[in-house]
Amino acid sequence: MFGVAIDLGTSGFRGQAIDLDSGRVLSAAITARHPLPGANVMDHLNFTIDMGLDTAHQVIITAVNQLIGALGVAPADIVRLAVCGNPIQLSLFEEIDIRDLAYAGENKKRALGVVPPNRDGKKATAADIAGLALSPAAEIYIPPAVKHEIGADALAMMVLSGLLETDEISLVTDYGTNAEMALKVGEQIITGSCAAGPALEGQHIRNGMLAAPGAIADLSPEESGYRQYVLNDRLGKDQGDLVDPATGQVLQQGRYPSAGITGTGVIALIHEGMEAGLIQLPAVNIPGGSFKLGRDMSFSKTDLGEAGKAIGALRAGYLTLAKEAGIKLEDITCAYMAGASGTYVDAYKAFRIGMVPPGAKKIYQIGNTSLTMAKELVINPEKLTELQELALRLRAKHCMFGMSKDFANAYLLELSYWDEGMPKSTYNQLARTFKLLYLPEPEGTPQVIRVAEKDIADVGTGLKLIEQVGNEVIADLAGCVGCGECVAECPESALELLPDNENWSLKLRPDRCNGTACMRCERKCPERVCSIKGLFAGVKGAV
Repeated sequence: MFGVAIDLGTSGFRGQAIDLDSGRVLSAAITARHPLPGANVMDHLNFTIDMGLDTAHQVIITAVNQLIGALGVAPADIVRLAVCGNPIQLSLFEEIDIRDLAYAGENKKRALGVVPPNRDGKKATAADIAGLALSPAAEIYIPPAVKHEIGADALAMMVLSGLLETDEISLVTDYGTNAEMALKVGEQIITGSCAAGPALEGQHIRNGMLAAPGAIADLSPEESGYRQYVLNDRLGKDQGDLVDPATGQVLQQGRYPSAGITGTGVIALIHEGMEAGLIQLPAVNIPGGSFKLGRDMSFSKTDLGEAGKAIGALRAGYLTLAKEAGIKLEDITCAYMAGASGTYVDAYKAFRIGMVPPGAKKIYQIGNTSLTMAKELVINPEKLTELQELALRLRAKHCMFGMSKDFANAYLLELSYWDEGMPKSTYNQLARTFKLLYLPEPEGTPQVIRVAEKDIADVGTGLKLIEQVGNEVIADLAGCVGCGECVAECPESALELLPDNENWSLKLRPDRCNGTACMRCERKCPERVCSIKGLFAGVKGAV
């Protein structure tokens, strides 16, 4: 008998196939992207509101079926599946209402008649999940949310990090596109969640990619250039090329070739660039204005701005939580780093550029807690009852960053720091005006404890990367003249024009589309007939 554990992440899905008799991991698979258009949870919510819950659910389940197929276990032999993720991803998987997560104002919710659905832990069957390609009797396990804002992924990171047992003032953060964090001060726990942006996962970076084989995960200076460290076929770090950052010349070939740079590599690049003066905010101060990663790869000022948004959101988040708890930043002495970025990043470099509170004395890197929780449920389904009881007992307060003036002001300062090069002295002067906490410089070298060496601790016989996630869609474009402006304008090469007798059709890869955060194709269309919503509403086929 076999089981499958899946982490439904905001940037992509990760899964493991497990032999239930021995508990052994047989194989692992990851998707290169999320199947829905967009790069964050707000984009996914907007898509669902516009296109309907059933459409979003279908897109998610198609990708889940694809992931299961990549694990190499016959679906008919899978008797148990457990999933974990944030409330939005789990709601779309389960096909339950997400409007309570989409709208922050209570008046708006009342006007729409929104009633938050039950997000307790659930045991279901595959027959209850429309479109899931498993035997109808296969068991499905969905872990509980603490509150509708504090999801199963946040519960997983709090439980598996040891945060709930520690007496130290501690912060646990899942570093990803949607960054969840929880601050524990005595018996008080305050949680928050911010759409940090996809740069921490290597997306919205010109040569970026998710943490997958071939991704540059770290860089270190050597006498003549910068050494790249690249993820290999088992997601371990291997020695990559030694490169001149000014020219991109490969000075010495490494053992493993690079295909792009992931979020942890971006963090390392920013740290090393700032240390060497190659990056002086807000610019990359190298001839040509970019840090070369090879002859065909580079990191530009635009990429730096994208990364700064993500780092700034994280720092604004823990500044807000600390003020809410009535403590100084220096009081947070212990930090837990979860998720792919939290696992592969050099924790000291992350500490130095502000991703970790400046007073941290110990940093634990704990791996993908969402996938680990799903795996534990597959092996021991009785744990669902334990998690549900814990979720009901847990006294946690959620800080809605989207409604917080402190977060808004702190993030404004962060954008000024990263995008305009505002000095730290001015930052702290304005922070005082906004009644925010003082931001000290990080000092010393915290102790780093690597609880997990890899994002997916065990890949069994091997890891499979799914490059194209989900199905493409094709729709007729009435009135299209075939000019190709939409295709040329798309920054992700997600579109293709197809001749259809005397008319034109447009083919879209939803996993590449940036969704409502972009819409450049619509704005560029001279005939005003290109529409992302229309592509899905007028679908005539899937390939």
